[in-house]
Amino acid sequence: MQPLFNQSLKVETLNLAIDNLPAHLNGTKIVQLSDLHYDGELLSEEVLNQAIEATNQAEADFVVITGDFVTDNPKPIYELAKRLKQVECKAGIYGILGNHDLCRRDSKQIIIDALSQVDIQVLWNEIVYPVGEGLALVGLADFWSSAYKQSGALIEQLPADLPRIVLAHNPDCAEPLQQYRVDLQLSGHSHGGQMLIPRILNVSATCAYLYRTLPGKIKYKIPVLAACYRVMKHWEWVKGFHQVGNNRLYVNRGLGTYFPGRLFCPPEVTVITLTSRKPTELEAVN
Repeated sequence: MQPLFNQSLKVETLNLAIDNLPAHLNGTKIVQLSDLHYDGELLSEEVLNQAIEATNQAEADFVVITGDFVTDNPKPIYELAKRLKQVECKAGIYGILGNHDLCRRDSKQIIIDALSQVDIQVLWNEIVYPVGEGLALVGLADFWSSAYKQSGALIEQLPADLPRIVLAHNPDCAEPLQQYRVDLQLSGHSHGGQMLIPRILNVSATCAYLYRTLPGKIKYKIPVLAACYRVMKHWEWVKGFHQVGNNRLYVNRGLGTYFPGRLFCPPEVTVITLTSRKPTELEAVN
C-alpha cells in the first residue's frame, strides 16, 4: 500500500572521535544507508535516486547498508542490485541482512548472491577491513536469527585495542553488546518511528511505552501496542546518536516507508567522518 505521507531525503552528518584510530585513517568517511524495503511500493524512485546521488556526492571511503534490502519477497533484489551498482566509493560497499531479508527460506541466499554480482559484500557474522588493518568492520547476523548468538565470540576475536565499527540491523543489539568494545554501532530497523510530532509525540515509541506499562488485560486487547513492542524493545533509541554504556550507537531512519508514511521523519542518508583520538592516561589505566 502506497504511503499517504512522504518527505524528501535528508542527509545527516556525524563526526566521531575513535580511540587509537591510526593517524592515516583520520578523516575516514563512511556513508550509511538502511531499510530500503525495495518492493515497488515502500521506496519511491525519487527517494532512491536522491539517496544514490547524496552517497556519491559524499565521496566516501566505504558505504554500509544496514539491512532490510527488501520487504517480504526477495525477488526485487535483482532490480535493486542494478540500481545500487550506481553507488560510488573508494573501498567497497558492505551490507548486513535485516529481519525482512530472512522472511522466506531462500531469501538469504538470493539476496547475498544478487548483491555479490554487483560487488556488494554481505557480512553475516564476519569481520572485514575495508581501509586496512587499523579499523575493523564487523557485520552481525540479524538479532532475531539463531546465528546472532555467535556475535559475542566474533567480536572477542578482535584485539582489545583495535578500533571497530559494528553493523547490527536492530538497535536492541546495543544492550547485549555493552560487554564488548563497540566504538560505533550502526543500525536501522525502526524507520525513526516514521510518525513524529516534534516535542510532543513519537507514535511508535508511545505505543511501546504503553505496552510496557499498561495492565495485561488492557494492552493485549490493543493489537497496535503489541506490534510496536515486538518490532523493538528500546524505542528510546528510535533514531539518531546514543551513548549506551561505554559504547556508541547511531540509528538511521531508513529509506523505505510503511503506510501511512513519514511525518516529520524524513528518509535518511548518514555521512560519518571518523577522527583519531588518544585516550588520556587515566582512561588508558582504566
